[in-house]
Amino acid sequence: MLAIMNNRKTTAILLVHCPDQPGIIAVVTDFITVNGGNILYLDQHVDTVQNVFFMRVEWELERFVIPKDKIGEYFDTLYASKYRMYFRLYFNDYKPRMAVFVSKISHCLYDLLARYTAEEWNVEIPLIVSNHTDLEHVAVRFGIPFHVFPVTKDNKATQEAAELKLLKESRIDFIVLARYMQIITGDIINAYPDKIINIHHSFLPAFAGAKPYHAAFERGVKLIGATSHYVTTELDAGPIIEQDIVRISHKDTVNTLIRKGRDLEKIVLARAVEKHIERKVLTCKNKTVVFN
Repeated sequence: MLAIMNNRKTTAILLVHCPDQPGIIAVVTDFITVNGGNILYLDQHVDTVQNVFFMRVEWELERFVIPKDKIGEYFDTLYASKYRMYFRLYFNDYKPRMAVFVSKISHCLYDLLARYTAEEWNVEIPLIVSNHTDLEHVAVRFGIPFHVFPVTKDNKATQEAAELKLLKESRIDFIVLARYMQIITGDIINAYPDKIINIHHSFLPAFAGAKPYHAAFERGVKLIGATSHYVTTELDAGPIIEQDIVRISHKDTVNTLIRKGRDLEKIVLARAVEKHIERKVLTCKNKTVVFN
């Protein structure tokens, strides 16, 4: 499977959203085929409430006549301006660079690094950032540089400025908060719009605080869940990428709730990260369209 992935031809991936109107699919596919592109993937969706058209299309570049570095410029000039399209263009031969932020809880970090080491994802992880030293041994085990920025209410702005400097110097494309127990403030969020992925349990706002699983157990909940979303300046209210649930019964204890919840967090976060890496997530306002 990995050999097949490594031998795959270079492709371009175009993500588009714009006001819905007739003929958009035709003009986009015509742009590709007339210029020698072979379409490998096409999916689209229309939000009939907001009257917005969404599209993801991927095509081979082997015989495409427009130079790779000019495709975005040509598409913008010929179509994006005319149809009021917001678009992003990516290429599959570029490995996005992902930073992982952690605190003391390790399950999501281990899962991400296991998938990375197994080469499941077309991604690089140049560094791990933490506000504690507890998980440095994990980074050492996987051979990834570990940077510690202890955060207090008095030094938060200074430490975030140092973190942002490190991210820029390391050419980081997006960030994954793998149970990072600090609130990210505006400077980093604004530098990485729709590029910071968070994971949390689904008990908010009903069971806030340090021990949500204990509170949920006392209430006798019958299902638990996890949510992965892009980070915005409004806490835990960014566009949702992935969610899932697991059933709970009277036989479960606090420990089994925690175990099931952590298993779910790993899966949901991994799905969200994978969709982001594969360029299959389109954001519009505070919602996402996630293509298969």
